[in-house]
Amino acid sequence: MRMFSALPLAAALALTGVPLHAGDTPAVTVDHAWVRLLPGTLPAGGYATVHNSGNTPRTVTGASSRDYKHVMLHQSTTQGGMSRMRMIDKLTVPAHATVKLTPGGYHLMLMNATHTIKVGDMIPVTLHFADGKTLTVQFKVRPANAH
Repeated sequence: MRMFSALPLAAALALTGVPLHAGDTPAVTVDHAWVRLLPGTLPAGGYATVHNSGNTPRTVTGASSRDYKHVMLHQSTTQGGMSRMRMIDKLTVPAHATVKLTPGGYHLMLMNATHTIKVGDMIPVTLHFADGKTLTVQFKVRPANAH
């Protein structure tokens, strides 16, 4: 019997916006995925919109990319006129809800590029979920002044 990986199919479906179901697993899709490239060796920020059309919450517990040594979940907040950024262990996307990764809010911090990254490149980022499943999404690299 020949075995094959469903991951390439899952990634292709995610890129097309087609809901991804695995048995009774809630559908998670990601769109508007982009990376803000900063000069030199400064970390890049990853932003996207994560949709959960399933009946149960989905929890992102981490992310990885072959193009960066470290990808971390972060949250930026402003309180009393002070901006702060902290690493978070997880990000829950409620059932039938959307969570946006945006500048000034939840985002991915991509550190230590493994090669030269240029504006226009597509960076695959794999989201890791608490149930052990993963979803790979293509993030488009945009310049530092992108919004």
